[in-house]
Amino acid sequence: MDAVVKLLRAQAENEAKARKHVKHLQAQAKRHEDAPQDAAADEAHDPARPSKREAEAAVRTLLAYIGEDPDREGLLETPHRVVKAYGELFSGYRHDAAEALDRTFGEIGNFDDFVLVRDIPFYSHCEHHMVPFVGKAHVAYFPVERVVGLSKIARVVDIYAKRLQTQEHLTSQIISALDETLKPRGVAVMIEAEHMCMAMRGITKAGVSTVTSQFTGAFRDDPAEQVRFITLVRAKG
Repeated sequence: MDAVVKLLRAQAENEAKARKHVKHLQAQAKRHEDAPQDAAADEAHDPARPSKREAEAAVRTLLAYIGEDPDREGLLETPHRVVKAYGELFSGYRHDAAEALDRTFGEIGNFDDFVLVRDIPFYSHCEHHMVPFVGKAHVAYFPVERVVGLSKIARVVDIYAKRLQTQEHLTSQIISALDETLKPRGVAVMIEAEHMCMAMRGITKAGVSTVTSQFTGAFRDDPAEQVRFITLVRAKG
């Protein structure tokens, strides 16, 4: 009886190993199918950068480092998925904010106040721990004769947010892009965000909000304009 049990157990183990091997071969085949497309993408990038294959190998190394088995079924495609996700999460490196702002419109009539786009949601990653910080950006500017499409302001936020960042640097980059490209009478930027590096590790304080702001031109020179900007940002409805 014991011999039969041992035989059945050994058979089950062999079948499990065979299934795992098949999954591994299928994952390899999938990677080979993607290889021409990945190679073309690699050629389009700076040759000094690692290839997608090298990036996937690095993910496998990290999985092994934390104590995981990169070859188990649930993780076979993880390196490929992580590298693909990074391409989206950090797509800001492939875009130029000045190009996003290159089209403006002159039909503004007698409008002489500032334009405010508030509550722009964004997702970024802390450059210190590479974990997310999530929040909202509020952006205002005083146009001079011409205005930019409202979606372009949100686009600029995305371009800089989809890079490794600090909140302070993100604030500064957004305001500099608008100030240097549009040449307005002034720009105001406020960012409110929660940092997962505080919520998930270290001090582990969830729900803490960090606020940064920066002003140029008329906003910087006139505290009353700063008050108006902040009041409108905080207004409900």
